[in-house]
Amino acid sequence: MTTDSSLSWDDGVLVTIDQRGLPHEVRELRLSTVDQVIDAIRTLAIRGAPAIGIAGAFGVVIATAAHTVDGVVDVAAVEAEAARIAEARPTAVNLAWAVRRVVPKIPGGAEAVLAETLDLLAEDGRVNRAAATHAADLIQRLLPDRPLRLLTHCNTGRLATSAFGTAIGALRILYERGAVADVLVDETRPLLQGARLTTWELAEAGIPHRLTMDSAAAWAMATGQVDCVVVGADRVTANGDVANKIGTYALALAAGHHGIPFVVVAPESTRDLGMATGAEIVVEQRAATEVIEFGGVATAPAGTEVFNPAFDVTPAELVTAVVTESGVVYENGRLTVHPSDSTEATDVARHHDRTVVTNTGTPQESAANAADAGATIAGIARDLYQRGWMPGTAGNISVRQGDSAVVTGSGLSKGELTPADMVTVAISDNQPAPGQPRHPSAETSIHTAVYRSTGAQAVVHVHSPYATTISTRSGARDTRTTLRITDFELIKGLGRTDAIDIPVFPNWAEVPRIGADIERFLTENPDAPPVLGIAGHGITAWGDNLSTARDRAECLEALCELVARTGRRHAYDQPSPLPEIG
Repeated sequence: MTTDSSLSWDDGVLVTIDQRGLPHEVRELRLSTVDQVIDAIRTLAIRGAPAIGIAGAFGVVIATAAHTVDGVVDVAAVEAEAARIAEARPTAVNLAWAVRRVVPKIPGGAEAVLAETLDLLAEDGRVNRAAATHAADLIQRLLPDRPLRLLTHCNTGRLATSAFGTAIGALRILYERGAVADVLVDETRPLLQGARLTTWELAEAGIPHRLTMDSAAAWAMATGQVDCVVVGADRVTANGDVANKIGTYALALAAGHHGIPFVVVAPESTRDLGMATGAEIVVEQRAATEVIEFGGVATAPAGTEVFNPAFDVTPAELVTAVVTESGVVYENGRLTVHPSDSTEATDVARHHDRTVVTNTGTPQESAANAADAGATIAGIARDLYQRGWMPGTAGNISVRQGDSAVVTGSGLSKGELTPADMVTVAISDNQPAPGQPRHPSAETSIHTAVYRSTGAQAVVHVHSPYATTISTRSGARDTRTTLRITDFELIKGLGRTDAIDIPVFPNWAEVPRIGADIERFLTENPDAPPVLGIAGHGITAWGDNLSTARDRAECLEALCELVARTGRRHAYDQPSPLPEIG
């Protein structure tokens, strides 16, 4: 096992450090069955949201190998084992996320699942370092030009991830920059992950630290011993609420009272955009013995009732920032772009997005128009990426040019797009113009469906958290549904008055089928609103120019945030059957 990794694979066996033995005993744990993996996760031999996710994926590798006979995989049996693994701990979203990611590889056999899992393992180290770097940059912007006194809770280092760490990763980077005076480490009762694990990792890295009782943290803040609180997360909901180790909420309350920044560092995989708020999080309740015993010795009278939640949920408004590998994705409880990261993108977007480009001139003029449209799209895409609406390669933007459309290319990070990353396609059949280095996304068919059935000049398809969540809840697997939102002033921004009926389409695996559904609906309903949802697949908005299309997406997101935050009822019409597409 490498010195910076807590998980490795050795000829059919998952190898890890048994965290239950630390700090006094560093013992290797070798897991070769699904039951062993589940037990290791449940008993906290393996712990930390990213680490249990990757361990769960390795568990699927083991299950696939165990249910393969003469090269034939019993897919149903493996999927049942995968479901057991995903349910081993309910609060951390990474476990189910990682298992879902490798399950499609099961029919290809254990080697295919292993390849995907090893990709996850390598990706985790890169992601952690990127998130930690962004967090360190933010902390130094908030608290410049001085050695920092930092406080952390639980354990968020390489033991909790696969490598480097999230919040502890940020501490490591700050220490490398000479910016750490001292780290105050909460014990993290009742299982003492801070005392047992974080102090061990900080000592290993040579970072100066002191251990304190959880209940002393607020007093440390009151007496000027803390400049910033840095923690990890097990789940971040669409509105920015943060589930983390029990005791985190109390730290956030104390930090807020004393005006101390409270920074959360986590990978994008910890964000659960399908869950609107923290009120929906299932908080794991653990055994009473963790509280009424210490080292096997009873510390409370026999029969004492116990409240032992493993996690708590910190409201978004108490969080200074949530930082992922994408940068600062929430700031002061809101999806945001950090000013230092977004100025150029915003300036480019504002400069270009009022223009509608038509393709009626010479080939040279058409190429120039496409380049101009590409610059417009790239600027807006970077802006929406920074806001968390186009995470990774998700989402698309396009502009109509006569009988063609300029659309973002396939498989590209929306935070790094340039005008050269655009593709020109025919609106009639989605075919790209010859000689282009990029390929259009499959989602292009959604854009062209809108162009063929409306007078739109620009289309934006994004994964904004609230609207995506509400659309997903109101959607169905095989029928179109209608989301009705009433009695909000913002409805006027979408051209309605007291109520708006938003169509929500099924998320077919074949994206052209989604496009066909959309085109049919918009052709039959010319007065439909200029927005729609796709269950589990984001929202689409359009207009006479990119500014209008983006504004309508923002308006729908704001409406859905109001629905989620106020709890005001919104109704769903009866599902509308969709014809089969031959």
